Amino acid sequence: MKRVVYLVGVAALTAAMVMAQMRGGPGGAPPDPARMVEARVAMLAQALGLTEAQKAQALKLFTDAQDAGQKFREEIQVARQEMQTAIKANDLAAIERNAREIGTATGEMTVIEARAQAAFYASLTPEQKMKYDQMPARGFGMGPGAMGPGGRMRPEP
Repeated sequence: MKRVVYLVGVAALTAAMVMAQMRGGPGGAPPDPARMVEARVAMLAQALGLTEAQKAQALKLFTDAQDAGQKFREEIQVARQEMQTAIKANDLAAIERNAREIGTATGEMTVIEARAQAAFYASLTPEQKMKYDQMPARGFGMGPGAMGPGGRMRPEP
């Protein structure tokens, strides 16, 4: 029981640190994707006791996922801007089209993140999987829309 309370405390503290880093720099600048991935891997390494090889693999998996999702994040940003124009013009067809584009891009990003999470989970030892499964934030998946802690991005046991 003490171990679970300790893990929850570590996870909560680390989550606060990760979220603070994700807020970006001065003036609300967007967070650096590489720093987000590094913070995520550092949190997972601390919470799960990852080996150096596991840390390197996680860094590659989550960096690759971040890179693969960039195209879709850009598509979402454009579609949201176009959505605002369509709303102001009461252009229902454009609203519908942009909503579908946002949904499709979000779905693609979810697939990319889930695949990275699955590969990471598969690399864990049975003891690490137990710890991971008990994490309240389920590994802090930073999927679509910066889902972050509480996101349902881990594979079910």
